[in-house]
Amino acid sequence: MDAPSQDINLNSPNKGLPEHMIDVPVDTPAGGDGVGVLSEVETEELKSELIKVEDEIATLRQVLAAKEKHAAEIKRKLGLTTFNELKQNLSKGWQDVQASNAYKGASVKVEDLNKTITQSEVYKKTSATLSTAGSKTSSAISSVGSVLSRTLGEINSYSIRHSISMPAMRESPTFKSFEESVGNLKLFNSKT
Repeated sequence: MDAPSQDINLNSPNKGLPEHMIDVPVDTPAGGDGVGVLSEVETEELKSELIKVEDEIATLRQVLAAKEKHAAEIKRKLGLTTFNELKQNLSKGWQDVQASNAYKGASVKVEDLNKTITQSEVYKKTSATLSTAGSKTSSAISSVGSVLSRTLGEINSYSIRHSISMPAMRESPTFKSFEESVGNLKLFNSKT
């Protein structure tokens, strides 16, 4: 904005353009839309100017694309990734937020509220109750765990003892029932 050649009107379509690119005023004639008010010579000049401007736009787009590609290559060589840039921007933004007066004021109010709550009798009673309930729950869970562990150990040792002992198996009702069924099958097969 310091250069005298730059247009300082923020609504101007020529804002920030170099002087050599500001050739044709953009204002429309008093007739409104500008159609039918221009002579044939003026129309041809404007069409020619439009072609030049569109060519300049296409060239500028190509230059911009090449510059963006070059910038991306430099960032890649420097190890600057999009994620790192985002992380840096967020970090800087967070630092700016923390430095703001609104954040500082809110922090003080939250700290005051925290002190008020933690020093209240209701908070102290609730905290003590929850602490007691937590330790009792922990103790109960520990007891249940040891009882389960002991019971499972007994079941495992019982089933191993009995599965190894054939005489004990033969005395079980299940084995006797199975033995009778097999015996009946033998008798049935021998008769036929």
